[in-house]
Amino acid sequence: MSGVRRLGARWRRRRPLRTRMALAASAAVALVAVGVCTAAFFVIRYELLHQLDLSLTQSATRLVQANRDEGPQVLAGECRYLSAPPCAQIVPADPAADPDEPYLLPVSAPVRNVAAGKQAPYYSNVEGFGQPLRMLTTPFGSGRALQVALRADPVDRGVRQAAVLLGAVGAVGVLLAGLLGYAVSRAGLSPVARLTATAERIAATRDPRHRIELPPGPPGRQDEVTRLAATFNTMLGELEQSVASQRRLVADASHELRTPLTSLRTNAELLARGDRLSPAQRDRASGALERGIREVTGLVNDLIELARDEEPLPLLEDVRIAEMAEHVVGTARTHWPQTPFLLEVETGAAHAVRPGVPARLARLLTNLLDNAAKFSPPGTPVEVTLSTYGSGRSTGESAAGASGLKLTVRDHGPGIPAADLPHVFDRFYRAETARALPGSGLGLAMARQIAHAHGAELAAGAAPGGGALFTLTFAPNTPPSGGRP
Repeated sequence: MSGVRRLGARWRRRRPLRTRMALAASAAVALVAVGVCTAAFFVIRYELLHQLDLSLTQSATRLVQANRDEGPQVLAGECRYLSAPPCAQIVPADPAADPDEPYLLPVSAPVRNVAAGKQAPYYSNVEGFGQPLRMLTTPFGSGRALQVALRADPVDRGVRQAAVLLGAVGAVGVLLAGLLGYAVSRAGLSPVARLTATAERIAATRDPRHRIELPPGPPGRQDEVTRLAATFNTMLGELEQSVASQRRLVADASHELRTPLTSLRTNAELLARGDRLSPAQRDRASGALERGIREVTGLVNDLIELARDEEPLPLLEDVRIAEMAEHVVGTARTHWPQTPFLLEVETGAAHAVRPGVPARLARLLTNLLDNAAKFSPPGTPVEVTLSTYGSGRSTGESAAGASGLKLTVRDHGPGIPAADLPHVFDRFYRAETARALPGSGLGLAMARQIAHAHGAELAAGAAPGGGALFTLTFAPNTPPSGGRP
């Protein structure tokens, strides 16, 4: 049995889904058709026999009333089908009382028992006159039994004809079941076939722009397969955006690396002819080479940070946002001595804790501070504010944990033009006013990526009175998204 089951499972795995669905649907419909035909056959057979038995009962009743006082004898000779008089005879319980003329119908021990009152009336199938007969044996007064018989061959012929007809109907039903099962499986799996063809085309061409054609209709009334196809189209759209984003990242990175690499090669070639340079020229070339190396190293590190989409969960820990902000602001004061950095921490946010990777959160705030300092005129402050919002604005660590956190970074520079605002977090995007300033255009993109990995939202806007305002918002008790900070 286990071998048969293994063979059956292997066969199911090797058969296409359309074939298996067609066979399953055909088998179900065929079983119903065969079952209906079988039930109809037994109903027809029962009704024909019941009609014959009813005729026998009526004939027996008439004979009992007409021959109540008769002794053992043969009442009628030739058996006919549903016609009067039927073949009938009266049989005594004692064989010694049998008449002189022979009986036309077979007389057996059960017949004598019915005559003696030892057995109930019964129907039986017998042979007589070269034909099949249906016979009723019933009591006939005291010590006698009445046997009434009719020809049963028309009933048998009708039963055979019904069997042939119903067999033909069943065969046609099985054939139609196969055709309908194939049609149903073909129609039902057509979206799956289109989905499979699209997936194979994408795998062959590596082009995610292909889509599955969906049948017309309102979105709320689609079937499961159509919803699967729609979901697959959505996934293809996401894949297309991801591929386009990767290609754009590679193209932008190549463009950004071309200039510093060219400068590095030029300075390296210049230093290779150092015997022809004066000491001042060698120093300038060496300094330019060192700056170019630092620029390329920073750009490559930023690209690695952007390309890395997840971190191991063991790096997560509870981070006190206020302490992290104080540390980053202190470091920024060292890097930007001409820019005052003002940090304000509300009392309710002083003990706020969020799960995350401290180094990544520090990198996020560092990028925001560097961006603000780069666009701030010398001597104008960069304001950093950490506050709570939502419920539980009272002091205390538990209240801060139950509230949302908001960290804002504001500068007093020229602000962000409205046309550039939707693109400030794009990779390598730099506004026209910022193209002359140092940087690669990756800092804000990296900041938003880190924020999303920590379950936070980073938004940019115009500050009241001028300047740019960046807002980092942590929802209440929002954990990082699956260890991806």
